[in-house]
This record gives sequence, C-alpha cells and structure tokens, in this order.
Amino acid sequence: MRNLRMTLQYDGTEFSGWQTQPGFRTVQAIFEAAVQSVTQVERMRANCSGRTDAGVHALGQVANFYTPTRLPCDVLVRAVNANLPDDVRVRDCDDVPQSFCANKDAVAKTYRYVIDDGRIQNPFARRYAFHCRKTLDVTAMQAAANALVGRHDFRSFETNWPNRLSSVRTISRLTVERVNEFVQIEVTADGFLYNMVRTIAGTLLQVGRGLWPVERVFEVLNAMDRRLAGPTAPPEGLFLLHVNYERVSV
Repeated sequence: MRNLRMTLQYDGTEFSGWQTQPGFRTVQAIFEAAVQSVTQVERMRANCSGRTDAGVHALGQVANFYTPTRLPCDVLVRAVNANLPDDVRVRDCDDVPQSFCANKDAVAKTYRYVIDDGRIQNPFARRYAFHCRKTLDVTAMQAAANALVGRHDFRSFETNWPNRLSSVRTISRLTVERVNEFVQIEVTADGFLYNMVRTIAGTLLQVGRGLWPVERVFEVLNAMDRRLAGPTAPPEGLFLLHVNYERVSV
C-alpha cells in the first residue's frame, strides 16, 4: 500500500468548500471520485492540509491518500486530471512515508487575500478579488498588520470561538503590498483558526479605508473579543498559496 501526496489547484467559486457534504459540490468529493476512477479502488479517503471554505481558492492545497495502485506518479497526474472538471487540477504527485499526514505534518501555511481597490471593478477579477470602492492606504495597513506578527491568542479573529483547543497561533510573516490595481495581504502562520485570515483582512480593510487608526488593531488583538474586530472579508479574495512541511516545502 502506497501513501501518495498530491498538490492541487482549484477555483473555489463553484465549490461548497473542500470537505464532502451530501448534496453539495465539494473539492474532496470530486477529487476522490477522480482518483477512484483511475485506480479502480472502490473507496479512498483523502486527507488535506486544511479545509477551505466555500468560494475559497487554492494554488497549493496538499492531500495524501493510501492506494494499492502501481501506476507511476506522472501517469497518475495525467490520468486524474483527465477525470477532473476544469476548475480543479493536480499539480504534482509523489510517494511519501506511510506515516505522512498532509494535515498533521504541516508546520506552516501561507494564504493570500486579494483586494481590487480600483475605482471601477475589474470584471475579470470579480471571482478572485474583493472589490473595495475606496483606494486603500497600504502603508497604514502594513503598520497595523505588524501588531499581529508573533505568537498571540487570536480569538478576536476567530468566528464562533472556541473551535479548537487553543486559539494561540504564531504568525511569522504578514505583508500588505500594492500590485498594480490590487492590494495583496499575505500571511504565513503555524496554523489558522476558522475565518482567521478573512477576519484579519476585514480588520486591515477598516484601517486602509481610514475608518480605524493603526493602533486599533493592537487593541482588538489584546481584547480577545471577536465583536471588536472587523467584518469577515468575502471568500472570493482568499487563496491557499502553499503548505510547508518539516522536510519538504510543497
């Protein structure tokens, strides 16, 4: 029995998230069906690095599964892709140790949130960026974001706290930069809480719009009260960029 790791890319617009849900179109269900069709195995279960919500995209989602197939990895990539819809693709595949788990072995993840703050919304970006009608102050957003870097209790940025045993996480990198008519927020952490990135984005948007002073974000963090943070930003601007493992960066 082999343990295979695959890296996936998908446009989350038409999906109800990663996790299989009866009656809904999900990435997990479609991916598992494609693998089963190729390997001729009646049932397989894919573990992912982290479940993405409805409408959220991925450039580097990682999943692993056990299979008896003898097909080489390059053949599997081509065959599985041939059985997937156009909004999902397997980027690569490799054999990993039997003990490897895409979720439990992940040591860090990086997300990007994209904002279109052009005066007129870019129609080609409407599925992949949140449109803000006010030009954002990126310098102020970065200054506010700096308060979140480090090891903190992020319960102010977690929807429906508590969802985990602990809401303490370590953000190692949080940047806000302008790329043409877009503003990109990128955050790397050792783990994320439910809606954490989208709440951080919504909070920084309040600063970028000039509605909140930079210092407000530090106060929100220390208050440990979700009601004081900004709104949860819409899902279309969020991308899972990549997942890091102790030995390999995928």
